[in-house]
Amino acid sequence: MPETRNLYVPSETEPYMNPKQIRYFRRLLLLRRDEIARECRHSLSRLKEDKIPQPDLLDQCAAEAERYLFLVSEARRRLLIEQIDEALRRMEDGSYGYCEETGEEIGIRRLQIHPAAHLSVEAQELLENCSRGLGCGAH
Repeated sequence: MPETRNLYVPSETEPYMNPKQIRYFRRLLLLRRDEIARECRHSLSRLKEDKIPQPDLLDQCAAEAERYLFLVSEARRRLLIEQIDEALRRMEDGSYGYCEETGEEIGIRRLQIHPAAHLSVEAQELLENCSRGLGCGAH
């Protein structure tokens, strides 16, 4: 998680999504985006270094498995960057911090844990239950 020790910390007692809170979460999102970009550059340079052909079949298999894990990790990182970019767009249009499904406040605590969140805890749980086939009805 990005360094936040010297930053203002939002409070549940303040007006929700006031300018200070927006600046706080924008900074968290940008720090996280930079961190992910650094991870991508590091992983890519490591992958390029590992392109030396392996004479041993077992070593070749291990190298292929590592490349596969790199690709999976890279896809996950790209998805996180897309989520961060979308959260930054929501800040611009004034919808950041509100659930895309219900319009309700996502909440300061949830956003501190996952600043790119676009669903409330309840809406996220409902989505996950639906995707697992556990029912999509209201609790």
